[in-house]
Amino acid sequence: MGIGFCKKLATSWTKMEKGLNDAVSKSLVGKYFKLEARKSCFTRELRAGTATFLTMAYIITVNATILTDSGGTCSLADCSAPANQTATPDCIFKPNVGYESCLSKTKSDLIVATALSSMIGSFAMGILANLPLGLAPAMGPNAYLTYNLVGFHGSGSLSYQTAMAVVLVEGFAFLAIAAFGLRAKLARIIPHSVRLACAAGIGLFIAFVGLQVHQGVGLVGPDPSTLVTITACDSTDPVTGACTGGKMRSPTFWLGSVGFLITSYGLMKEIKGSMIYGILFVTLVSWIRGTAVTIFPYTALGDTNYSNFKKVVDFHKIQSTAGAISFANFNTSEVWVALVTLLYVDVLAATGTLFTMAEMGGFVDDQGMFEGEYVAYMVDGGSTVVGSALGVSTTATYIESSAGIREGGRTGLTTVIVGLYFFLSLFFTPLLTNVPPWAIGPSLVMVGVVMMKVIKDINWENMKEAVPAFITILLMPLTYSIANGIIAGIGLYIALSLYDSTMGLLRRFSKLRKTVVKEHNQVSASSSSVDPNIEVV
Repeated sequence: MGIGFCKKLATSWTKMEKGLNDAVSKSLVGKYFKLEARKSCFTRELRAGTATFLTMAYIITVNATILTDSGGTCSLADCSAPANQTATPDCIFKPNVGYESCLSKTKSDLIVATALSSMIGSFAMGILANLPLGLAPAMGPNAYLTYNLVGFHGSGSLSYQTAMAVVLVEGFAFLAIAAFGLRAKLARIIPHSVRLACAAGIGLFIAFVGLQVHQGVGLVGPDPSTLVTITACDSTDPVTGACTGGKMRSPTFWLGSVGFLITSYGLMKEIKGSMIYGILFVTLVSWIRGTAVTIFPYTALGDTNYSNFKKVVDFHKIQSTAGAISFANFNTSEVWVALVTLLYVDVLAATGTLFTMAEMGGFVDDQGMFEGEYVAYMVDGGSTVVGSALGVSTTATYIESSAGIREGGRTGLTTVIVGLYFFLSLFFTPLLTNVPPWAIGPSLVMVGVVMMKVIKDINWENMKEAVPAFITILLMPLTYSIANGIIAGIGLYIALSLYDSTMGLLRRFSKLRKTVVKEHNQVSASSSSVDPNIEVV
């Protein structure tokens, strides 16, 4: 009886699903997104959009956490100070209630900005390009902006406002390159091995960030002798990050490690949303007050954050990051290096991701083109412009879109559904704001794992290709700069290429010289063969 009921229920559901799919396919929505032409249907696109969002959703808290490390618009003026005293300049690096409160508000702003820019970009890609490709602030550029340009809590060479102006200009530059069809030509300028090495180097850089105490699980920290060492201490210096307690005794590190194992196992078994499940487990445990791993300690700041957290559902209005753009001090060498670096990374990432996803979805034709390609690049650049206005770094097409394509997503309806999920996330800011760094750290390490797979395509047998690639990968984490790795890799490739060019010129010159000498000898021989007794009239 139970089996029969289940069969009837399944049959009924199949009929309802077919009816729904037929109705949507014949509607204006179905015709606009070409559901029948691309052999898809509404429920398949819904599953695909859900799968893509689950694999992308981690970026909401991860991106906000990384960008908050820059300090955003917070400054010395936000620090609280004892009565009748002024705050000292180092208050932004030490525990300070006023500054940490500003950071908390900034993180809320950035969570909304991340979700909003992702929503707008995904809607635009789905509606205008009709491709199942989700967009969000990219990993790599956000770390570069935070730790290389603005610096931890504003200790870098550029202000947050100037960095956002750089992102804005980069977005417009990408738009112009896409509009005039120069993207492919610009991408080919960079040596192939260095292009591949950039992805791996950025992956190592991001993973290194995820292992540190302020931004991640706290496994590595500073050491006066070896520069870095294993820490995971039960207590650390809040300013330097140096270990002040026993190593490998940090409860938050071990909790984060469990989250990393959950994520790893999920990805190993190809479970959709594995990154989210690892973050979710660690976060739920960390929300319990009165434990050694809680994110809500019994302090003034902890109580404030807990009060906000209990709201659960709340729409946060962006207060500080939207429109935080300044062109003051824009004409400096740091600005132009940053602009070129961001543009270069954006062009390579967009080109690689879009073509990879198009090939996976079967959109590429015999000429290597795909429908919506031109508009897709325009959307990619336009989304960066929108994101910078909201206060986030470069927005790009996500490789995680492959999850939706594997589920059968073939039209822009998949991406519109992704955008709707990002819209819903705007109303859960109190929850998203209080995701701890030791929950984010494992996901950063996992991003590094995924980005490292490109090194298999580097020709390690050819030293001209291998040496620049290796230096690019090596210098990004060791110099804590993505730009340094790119500059060193390109510079070294040019230097090694000069040898071949010089030897080629020398060989041509030698060949030309031999030809001239040979012709001269032939002329001399002809002259000597003439009879000297013949009188020339």
